[in-house]
Amino acid sequence: MDSNAVTILLVEDNEGDVGLVEEVFEDAKIRNILHVAEDGEEAMQFLHKESPYTDVPTPDIILLDLNLPQKDGREVLKEIKTDKHLKRIPVVVLTTSKAEEDILKSYDLHANSYITKPVDFDQFIRVIRTIEDFWLEVVRLPNSKK
Repeated sequence: MDSNAVTILLVEDNEGDVGLVEEVFEDAKIRNILHVAEDGEEAMQFLHKESPYTDVPTPDIILLDLNLPQKDGREVLKEIKTDKHLKRIPVVVLTTSKAEEDILKSYDLHANSYITKPVDFDQFIRVIRTIEDFWLEVVRLPNSKK
C-alpha cells in the first residue's frame, strides 16, 4: 500500500453514487485508496477495525451520506466526533438532503462540510471533483497513518 496515498472512506448505500465517486477518484490527480461502507454499522466496524476490517487503514477523510440503512449518517457522525481516536478525521457530509435541520444538526455534530448531492449527472461529477481538489489537494489533512 502507498503510504503517500490519501485513504478515503465513502459511506454510501446508493450503488450509482458509489460508482460515480469511484470513477472520479480513479481518475484523480492525487493517489487515493477508496473504501466503501454501505451502511452506518459497516462504517463503524471499519473505523473501529472490527472483523472483517482488522487490517484496514484509518481513513484520512470520510464522505458520509446521512440517509443510510442500519445506522443513519447522523448517528455515525456523532459517534465519530465523540470518539477521541476518530474525531480529527474530517467528515464531509455528502447527501441529497437540503433540509435546514439536517444542515444545522450536521454542523452541530462537527461535520467539516455539508454538500448537497446534485441530481444532474454532470454536476454530481463536478461536485466530487471539487471535493477532490479542495480536500485532497488544498487542505492539509491530519496524519492518520499509524
